[in-house]
This record gives sequence, C-alpha cells and structure tokens, in this order.
Amino acid sequence: MRHTKVKDLLNSTTTLQEVNAKGWVRTFRNNQFIALNDGSTINNIQCVVDFENTPEEILKRITTGAAVSVIGTLVESKGAGQKYEIQVSKIEILGDSDAEKFPMQPKKHSLEFLRENAHLRVRTNAFGAIMRVRSVLSYAVHKYFQDKGFVYVNTPIITGADAEGAGEMFQVTSLPLDNLPKNEEGNIDFKKDFFGKHTNLTVSGQLEGETFAMALGQIYTFGPTFRAENSNTSRHLAEFWMIEPEVAFNDLDDNMDLAEDFIQYVIKYALDNCKDDLKFLEGRLLEEEKSKPQAERSEMSLLEKLNFVLENNFKRVSYTEAIDILRDSTPNKKKKFSYLINEWGADLQSEHERYLVEKHFKCPVILYDYPANIKAFYMRLNDNTEPGRETVRAMDILFPGIGEIVGGSEREERYDVLVEKMKALNIDEEELYWYLDTRRFGSATHAGFGLGFERLVLFVTGMTNIRDVIPFPRTPGSAEF
Repeated sequence: MRHTKVKDLLNSTTTLQEVNAKGWVRTFRNNQFIALNDGSTINNIQCVVDFENTPEEILKRITTGAAVSVIGTLVESKGAGQKYEIQVSKIEILGDSDAEKFPMQPKKHSLEFLRENAHLRVRTNAFGAIMRVRSVLSYAVHKYFQDKGFVYVNTPIITGADAEGAGEMFQVTSLPLDNLPKNEEGNIDFKKDFFGKHTNLTVSGQLEGETFAMALGQIYTFGPTFRAENSNTSRHLAEFWMIEPEVAFNDLDDNMDLAEDFIQYVIKYALDNCKDDLKFLEGRLLEEEKSKPQAERSEMSLLEKLNFVLENNFKRVSYTEAIDILRDSTPNKKKKFSYLINEWGADLQSEHERYLVEKHFKCPVILYDYPANIKAFYMRLNDNTEPGRETVRAMDILFPGIGEIVGGSEREERYDVLVEKMKALNIDEEELYWYLDTRRFGSATHAGFGLGFERLVLFVTGMTNIRDVIPFPRTPGSAEF
C-alpha cells in the first residue's frame, strides 16, 4: 500500500483506517513506542509495537536513525501531547543504523558538533525546522515577485565583471596551475584560458540584471554568489544566495517601498506556513538564552520579533542624521564602541547598525544617502551636494540582531557621470562597454537592491550563526561535504 506522510497522518480527520508510514526512528522506548519522523513536519508520530508478538531480532534493529516502514491502524492517542498514534500490525526495517556509531543520538548536541556532521545534522529537530523554513522562504520570494509580474532572470555565475569593485573574487581557470602560460610581459596569459580572458565566480548578478530591467521593466535574480573574503565571522559565507530585484523607472523612494513590502511579505508567509517549526525554534532560542547574562538576552521572543517587523513601518533615516546620533550616543562617548564615530564619512560597522536598530529607534531602520566614497561606482550621485561631502542615492536596511540585511540604490543613469566615476576608480570602460550601453541607448531612472538570503533565514529562524542556515557552509579553510 502507498505510504502517507506523517504530517498528513497527524492532520487526519478520520481514524480506525489502515495506514502505512515510512520514516526514521527518533527514539524507541520500552521496546514498544517508536517516535517516527519522515521530515514532512517537526512532529513525530508515535507507533505502538506489539512487542510480545514481534521477533526479538526485529526489536533489536529498531534503533535511533534506522529507516522503517510500519503498517497499522491510526487511532486516537491515549498519551499526552499527541492526537493520533499508529497501532502497529507489521514493521519492516528498511535500513539499519548502528546505535553505537550513529552521531545524532536523542540528546542535545553543540552547534559546532553538528557543523562537523552537516550531512547528518538535518536529522535533528532544529535543523529539520531550519531547512523547512528556508524552503518556504525561498518559495515566498518567487511567489512575491511572480505575483507582481517580475521576470525571473538567471544571471551568469562565471563572469569577467567585478560588480562591487571589491576584488575579493574566486578565479575560474582551466589553466594548469603547475605550468601557467606567460605572455611577453611575464604575466599569466589568460588568452590561453578556457574563456580567453580572466574570469571569476560572481559576487552579484546586478550589473547583468540591470541590462534586462532596461528591456523587461522589472526583473529579479535569485542565485548563488561568491565572496573570497577571508572572514571567519558568524555573518559571512564564501558561497551564499542573493535576491536582487531591478526595476526600470523606480527611484530611491520606490526602492525603499519595494524592499520593505517584500521583506514583510516573505516573513508573514513564513509565519503563516511554518507555525510548528517557528514555535519549536522559538522554544530553542529561549533555552539557549537562559545561559546568557540578562543584558545579552533578547527583549522579544522569536515570534514577537517577527511580528514586530510586520507591525512597524521601517524608520527612514539619512546617513548624516545617523552619524549625528551615533557621535552623540553614550557608547561612543564612553568609548564602548570598538570603532568610534568621530566624523562624517565613516563607514558604519555592525555595532553601529545594531545600536541604531536595537537601542535608539527600536525598529527596523533604512539608512539612505551615504557618502559617495564608501559606496559602489554605479550608485547615483545626489545633485547639489557640497564638495567633499558628496552623497549617493544608496540605502541599507538594518535589522535587530543582524545589522545590514539589504543593500541597494538608485543607479547612476547618466552616461557622462558614470564614466567619470569609473575613471576615478580605474574601472576599465572597455571591459564594461555593455553596461555603459544601457546608458547610451534609452537610459532611464532605475533602482534595485540585494538581499542576502541566508541573513533573512538567520533572522526568521532566530539562529545566531549564518553557517547554521545553509545546508553545507563554505567558509575559509572549509569546503567539507
């Protein structure tokens, strides 16, 4: 007979029916009670074995991690905490699991231990919940943009362009590393490489996305991006996923409206569709915070924090206003910040962003109009800014516990201004001729932003390390699995 998902069995409206469930044993108590989970829900279904009439050799093989198939009658449960259970008439061991060697025993494991066993950690309640939430958020991203008529564009993963101008990119080559061909100047001859030029893994699909927005009106990308930044923090990955909408005829205000509406939509979608998982993750976070000093604990529970983002408009503050607030703040005056704010033009650090969100405004914040010299070349220069204090139409969205979750801007649509900015930064015009073409032929105001998907998942799940919200984290010195 066809097996039924545990989630559907637990939501069933009829009992006394014969059912087949397949899954993995979480626990087996008293030679009688199997807690069975198949990944469809965080909840297990209890399967009651008639141990007196089940062969001893079968009972011995019902161990944590074993894959089993049970056939039996779905009945109302006599035990507390569960609505239904299965009275088992037949059990088959599909795959054994050596109880002595299986790492995911039914006990609390450290997150470090689980990262070392990333291929098995999804068998735990916490990681099963995180990955289901990640999946639902991913669907919500596509649903939001598709319902609004955006076109999904797959921008290249291998590129010759450095969108950020950061230079921290992974090189792609087919050249023999032990015998690199050299040109007459003694440099590596990339003309002999696979693509005939120097290429990298992309840090962003934005530049290519802009070219499509200038024909299709509104587009979005959602794909993997790569940063060869030697940063071993809880907020950085070498491989991560980015969501990047780009909209023709939108200005900075439209861009802020779109980003705020989008974030609130996907969070609400997760709240509506991941109730059990988020409730579990909320409990997990409460337990974790009990070991922290009171001052370091969150003022809100996970679900309160998510609803807080839905119920509050994001506070819009200019960079200049934010600098004044930070310069006059108590942690700055008492030298509690690791990076003190002394003057206009400073690049804000995570500690400053979190102060603005968590202590000063106590709501999500959108900062805009940043100094031109700390932002990317493609951001639109503001008109009428004083010399030495030029600003660009950039925006960052700051969240509690995370800091920056979105970065975006109105793009520089004026050909001559863009060329001047590129010259000042020594960016090769010939290399980006195709990008400049969008300013030569039918240029118009347009804007977009990038949202790091893992940072969104981090916020929604209440986890504190970005390595715990992606299936197999890629970080400096680690490309396991």
